[in-house]
Amino acid sequence: MNKKFYVTTAIDYTNDVIHIGHSYQKIIADVLARYHRLIGDKTFFLTGTDEHGGTSEQAAKKAGKTPKEYVDEISKKDKEQLDLLNISYDRFIRTTDSDHKKVVEEFYKKVEAARDIYKGEYKGFYCTGCESYKNPSEIIDGKCSLHPTRELEEINEENYFFRWSKYADFLKKHIKDNPDFIKPESQRKNMLGFLEQGLEDIAISRPIEKVSWGIPVPNDPKQTIYVWFDAIINYISGAPDFWPADVHILGKDNVRWHALLWPAMLKSAGYKLPKTIYGHGFINLNGEKISKSRGNVIRPSELVEKFGIDAVRYYFIKYGPLTEDVDISLDKIKEVYNSDLANGLGNLVSRIAKLCENSGFEFERKEINKLDEDISKSLDEFRFDEALKIIWGKITEIDQYININEPWRLEGEELKKILTYSVNSLVTIAYCLLPFLPETAEKIEKQFKGPKIKAEAPLFPRLK
Repeated sequence: MNKKFYVTTAIDYTNDVIHIGHSYQKIIADVLARYHRLIGDKTFFLTGTDEHGGTSEQAAKKAGKTPKEYVDEISKKDKEQLDLLNISYDRFIRTTDSDHKKVVEEFYKKVEAARDIYKGEYKGFYCTGCESYKNPSEIIDGKCSLHPTRELEEINEENYFFRWSKYADFLKKHIKDNPDFIKPESQRKNMLGFLEQGLEDIAISRPIEKVSWGIPVPNDPKQTIYVWFDAIINYISGAPDFWPADVHILGKDNVRWHALLWPAMLKSAGYKLPKTIYGHGFINLNGEKISKSRGNVIRPSELVEKFGIDAVRYYFIKYGPLTEDVDISLDKIKEVYNSDLANGLGNLVSRIAKLCENSGFEFERKEINKLDEDISKSLDEFRFDEALKIIWGKITEIDQYININEPWRLEGEELKKILTYSVNSLVTIAYCLLPFLPETAEKIEKQFKGPKIKAEAPLFPRLK
């Protein structure tokens, strides 16, 4: 019996449409989802939008719209961006969905029943950019370290608090006993280091006069549930039959909430914990952080229009910020496109197709239904870059095989033998590419289905 596999990404704030920095996690999560479907697992892939809180409320006001009108518009545009990247999500959840609201209310009541919620007073600073309370170590020159262009909000208000500190020892033990719980290792060490500083209880509501756009606290309509406490529960409300998740894919700035707050919430409410939280690095553009204030935001649609869907997917899977921050530029993407795709895979497909067409032979193709073990191992270890490296190694091998055997000098059965091997090798590569470059894989599969094989337009026309 095949096992269940449940993968999620972070859900994105609806203060603006997602950019290429957000798209990386969607692409690698999509690779995992396609891979597990390919090997027969019962798979569910969840992504979506985080629509409540002050960030969306303020953005809507600035745009002269109601919060609901504004988040409807942004959510629709986010979906369009993901669809352009061929992201095969099973559900695009919105935190304004009625089933999500119901689950959040039930979850809150369970934590309350565990006596882990109490009313208190919060004094300190709040960043609407990350929708989070800031401790002194996160404030640099009076600004949030992640949003230096925003003014911090100094607040003194009555809120409901979650007894986060109660779960400090539980979290330390779970992280130490389960080395795969937080990945990569650098993020695991960061979280253990944060725990060593001590955990403080966290406010999980805001007064309605401060934040009205959200889910009201059960039995207290004067308070709105804190956006993080609301949003993070989407992983249960979005696919209750698949919980617990096998992996949460998200940016490193969200690791603390997923690796420390979320497990504590789950423990309090009586739910199982996710297997793995994976926090990737950031994407910088031409040496600068991507941000609206800098005016250097690039949407996925802009890259797709310039390079094509699978070329964008390839670049980010191979060269994205899997463990560390990376710097990209349009020139770098173009260089990789020409070297790896146009001159590499694309040229190989054209060469073999033309040789097959000129030969006039009919080909019997072997059926491929199993992924290379080394590729599977790499994906099981979240080494998406290594998996592509293995596939491109196979592309190089076939290219060298053709150069050594010089089929253009051969004829008869000797020629057919060389071409049949080349065709079957290429079809195997196409099968291996299905999780990564699904559109390209299907094109290769169709072109070499046989029995007659013809040359077609290049998969990746060289860019000048």
